[in-house]
Formats: sequence, C-alpha cells, structure tokens
Amino acid sequence: MMRWIAAAMVALVPAADAAPVAQHYAVDPTSSATARVAFFGVTTRRARFPHVAGSVAIDPADPSRIAIDVSLDASALTADDDLTRNRLRGPAFFDVAHTREVRFVGGHLRLLDPTHATIEGTLTARGVPRPVTLDVVFSRPISQTAATQSLHLSGRTTLDRTDFGMTGYRLIVGRRVTVDLDITLRQQS
Repeated sequence: MMRWIAAAMVALVPAADAAPVAQHYAVDPTSSATARVAFFGVTTRRARFPHVAGSVAIDPADPSRIAIDVSLDASALTADDDLTRNRLRGPAFFDVAHTREVRFVGGHLRLLDPTHATIEGTLTARGVPRPVTLDVVFSRPISQTAATQSLHLSGRTTLDRTDFGMTGYRLIVGRRVTVDLDITLRQQS
C-alpha cells in the first residue's frame, strides 16, 4: 500500500527539467492598427490598417521568451480621404506596388507590471528593417492565461518615417509617426 501511495505521489509531481509549454495564439482578423502623424504642424492625419495577421507564442512561466510575428497589409490601408489614402499607398510612403507588407517580429518581452510590458523587435516597412520597442498592455496577466482563453493586447510605438525611406512631403507631413495596435489573440489548437 505504501509503495502505491509513493508511486502516485511521484507521478503527480512534475519533472523539474520538463520543458515549458508555450501557448500559441493567432491574431484575430478583427484586429487593426492605426498610424498618426502631424500634418502642417497643426493637425493630425490618420491611416488605418484593417488587415492584420500573425501569431504569438507565450510561455506563461517565462514571458520574456515571447515570439511575436504580426503583419499589416499596407495596400489595404484606409484614410479619411482618397488623396491621403492614395499618397500613403504611393512611392513616397508605403510604395505598395513594390512592398505591401509591414511586419513586426519580436522576441524579448520585459514585464513592467503583471499586464504592462515592452517587446523589443524589428519592424520592416518598404523592405527596410529597423529595431523598435512596442509598449504593450495585455487584457490579463500573462502568468494567469489559460490555454483556452483569448487574450487582447494594445501596443504603441513611435518611429521616424524617414528611417524607412518615407521621405516625401517633408514640409507638410511630420517625421514622427505613432503606431497603435489593437490585437485580439485566439488560442490555436
């Protein structure tokens, strides 16, 4: 009887060297991104990216090992008017005739509190990769996510558009662009 109890206790204790299990999520198609930039120094122009795709893998035991890969389709961007939309899609900005994808790939998360973090990675736009840091807020603490739950994250970064070769209209359009992400993650099976 004692052997049976001891064997049951050993079976219930996880191995110390067991590999952590990452939770894999797909970006929900309802997710979006918005970019804002100063216009004539007195107002702001916005562009919305309605087509967001990608995946995220998170290890709740060690969230610093996040793997995030999110893409935006610049050819689908929308703006408040046709002229702005067409210029943003054109060669002075996203040049969607040559490169449609804007992509963020991140691999290191630093928790600032249970739901607030920064993610370091690379943003590629117009085929030009640059390091960026996303400031993100999760809908719940990463350490408390269950494998079947969805997760929401909002993220923000500010960048210099000229770093990506977007140099048109310098006297009219500001250099600093704020990008906001609104992403829902769905558990992958």
